[in-house]
Amino acid sequence: MTDRTPPDHEISDSITPPEIIAEGLIPAAPPGFKSGFIGIIGRPNVGKSTLMNQLVGQKIAITSPIAQTTRNRLRGILSLPTAQLIFVDTPGIHKPQHELGSVLVKNARIAIDSVDVILFVVDSSVEAGGGDRYIVKWLEQATAPVILGMNKADQQPDDPQGTDRLDHSYHQIAHEQGWQVAKFSALTGAGIEELQQQVIDRLDPGPYYYPPDLVTDQPERFIMGELIREQVLALTREEVPHSVAITIDRVEEDPDITRILATVYVERDSQKGILIGKKGSMLREIGTGARQQIQKLVMGKVYLELFVKVQPKWRQSRLQLSELGYRVEE
Repeated sequence: MTDRTPPDHEISDSITPPEIIAEGLIPAAPPGFKSGFIGIIGRPNVGKSTLMNQLVGQKIAITSPIAQTTRNRLRGILSLPTAQLIFVDTPGIHKPQHELGSVLVKNARIAIDSVDVILFVVDSSVEAGGGDRYIVKWLEQATAPVILGMNKADQQPDDPQGTDRLDHSYHQIAHEQGWQVAKFSALTGAGIEELQQQVIDRLDPGPYYYPPDLVTDQPERFIMGELIREQVLALTREEVPHSVAITIDRVEEDPDITRILATVYVERDSQKGILIGKKGSMLREIGTGARQQIQKLVMGKVYLELFVKVQPKWRQSRLQLSELGYRVEE
């Protein structure tokens, strides 16, 4: 038996949506133009997705205080007069506990080997730890130049001595490896322009890879599914967030409204009960929050129906992972 959230139709304020479908031809790059792919890597929950959104100027990646939010490799595109930067957001590097975790870590490794610049993001509000040094070992074999990005500068202690201690722990790593360092706050935007320039300085001359008005290469349905999953992450706790997968089953676009049918997969009946809530209250709240975000994406009215299904141990099955959109990147 499936359950669904009763739809509602309140319209939120619109913002400029991501240009999901390219329009027009890719222009010829002017003399001296630079371009390339930049891999954003780091431990879970260091702010990689928040940084991606800040860099491209729009929300294309979901964010959450829960670790391992990012699952699919997501490209964010920043086109400037002198350069086009394609940022590749990757899952947080961690020790896998199931097949899904193994796929995510493998995809992060692949990204390291296939980009032009690596942006290694760390949480500068805490001292460098074993998880950071574990990634450093990975990067010692990388051929692309590395920038150590010290995020969360806005969360460092007020006293200079405490800040210097935290900074030193990361500068020491960068010095040992011969890496550049950039300090910034993905949340406030402080230091982001300087970070962009450091990235551009490390790129070679190249063409436009995408039309200048494109901010992501992901299809609209993918973004819709991620916005639904973001609401699950924000509103549920316990074991539910990591056990959730979303599929967009149908999208019907009319002049006045976009109708979306989506399925939320969990692994156990108890998780299904948590997601639905008393008399459907939790699923209704998830649907309302997701619908408001999707309306910003499509710039119009949205009718959203959510169904909940139990798919036992889907994170352990390579076949089920593939069917739900999680596979090792080529």
